Amino acid sequence: MLNIFKSDLKYKQAIFADDGAHLSLLRLLLTDGTSATFLFRLSHLCSRGFLSPLGLIFQILNKWFNGCVIGVKAQFGKGLVIMHPVGVVINSKVVTGERVVIESGVVIGDEKGLSPTIGNDVFIGTGAKIIGGVTIGDNVKIGANAVVVKDIPSNCTALGIPAKPKQ
Repeated sequence: MLNIFKSDLKYKQAIFADDGAHLSLLRLLLTDGTSATFLFRLSHLCSRGFLSPLGLIFQILNKWFNGCVIGVKAQFGKGLVIMHPVGVVINSKVVTGERVVIESGVVIGDEKGLSPTIGNDVFIGTGAKIIGGVTIGDNVKIGANAVVVKDIPSNCTALGIPAKPKQ
């Protein structure tokens, strides 16, 4: 788990560096979302077997301290970055690839028992909603407040309500 969390931090540090902000590890640990990512990783680690009550406690702490609810069994690859955790709600059955960036107010949810599958190198903008058994390809940017209810292919940007892919 520690290696996965390190990769989360390194990816977040690279994102800030791309924007011209070179943050130390201490400063990075104190930015929005790092504690949300850490508490999610802990809750996921403890989600099986006799530690499952501890996983639920970490999930509750994440809700209280960061204002987000992330299902303990949600599966995120390395490089998870939650920029601003307030209002983030993610279903337990969500599966993502690596290097996924989530802004504030994002909802990734279930519909009729089906949850989204999200690829690698995906950016999900503020207030975006991804609902149901949709598949999001690799190298996708989902715009702010977009509502994704249909599959989005790789290498595009999804905008609007409902979201439509733009090459």
